[in-house]
Amino acid sequence: MILEASPILGTLLHTIGAASAALCYSPQKFLHKWSWQTYWLAQAAVCWLVLPWLFAYLFVPEYGSVLSESPSDAMWLAFGYGVLYGVGGIAFGVAIRYIGFSLTYAIAIGFSCLIGTLFMPLINGILAEKLQQDGGMIVVGGVALGFVAMIISGLAGFRKERELTADGKREGSGFNVKLGLPICVVAGVLSAVFNFSLEAGAPIAEVAAAYGAGNFQELAKYPFTMNGAFLTTLLYVLFLAGRSRSWGEFSRTEDGKGLGINYLLAIATGIMWYLQFFFYGLGHIRMGDFKFSSWAIHMIILILLSSGFGVLIGEWKGARSKTFGYMLLALALLVAAVGLITYGNFLGSAEVAEAGH
Repeated sequence: MILEASPILGTLLHTIGAASAALCYSPQKFLHKWSWQTYWLAQAAVCWLVLPWLFAYLFVPEYGSVLSESPSDAMWLAFGYGVLYGVGGIAFGVAIRYIGFSLTYAIAIGFSCLIGTLFMPLINGILAEKLQQDGGMIVVGGVALGFVAMIISGLAGFRKERELTADGKREGSGFNVKLGLPICVVAGVLSAVFNFSLEAGAPIAEVAAAYGAGNFQELAKYPFTMNGAFLTTLLYVLFLAGRSRSWGEFSRTEDGKGLGINYLLAIATGIMWYLQFFFYGLGHIRMGDFKFSSWAIHMIILILLSSGFGVLIGEWKGARSKTFGYMLLALALLVAAVGLITYGNFLGSAEVAEAGH
């Protein structure tokens, strides 16, 4: 079943997914007497272990048959890339500890956007061909603009953190650019591997499409990518919990209160994280001949929404006007990048449609 391309609808679906991703870690603020590793494993079990299989069996017809007919090398490659992505997720968390949320998010996701979008088409030898199609240069230009906008966003966030700390409005907490920046770059590069994993699992989605999965064909490959990420997370959390002796937190908090709420918050995080890729899949299949740009548009909208939410809830209150101006510039450029990628996809889809007539 071949679905008609609709880049505008695809962008809207990517926006819904990115909004879910931008908000998914907000429940963490309300945890009671839980260490990071306890929460992280609980939410990871939901989003990377349980939900991928649950949604695949719910939405992909005859999923057992799909698995039996899918190439095993695609499954293992998707799983292996997922393991590497899990390492990137850990590096992301460590980088936040040293250089803060704003800078880590902008730099790591900026590199993830650029590498995750362009590397696979480049090594597969199709990037030059895509650039020659109607809208190809516009799409790649939008990706590049999005990367620049993310760096400006990160610079603004970095300046804000320094200003608020220097003005006494926020306490410093181990800020270390020399240590955090290299870790952040590693996080960005390995986070891009998630998209490589999705590309590696494409044959599984094709088999699902043959069984009539339609809009939900992408869900067929998620269990392998996400289970790989869960394995890395599990091993890391086992190490942290063993070192800190925090195993007891899974059955009882320090003061005996809030355990059920903690699990509900972890479940909410896991659901929102998974839903980003539920809608990512729905958007991806609508992007026409430039599907490779799905990763970029998802990452750019994620930064746009997370930064925009930060402005709306007052995180930038007290920042100097020049710094706030940098953030407004970044937001404007991010909007422009989304517009360029969507328009480029629209032109490419129109060209394909005309060729088909």
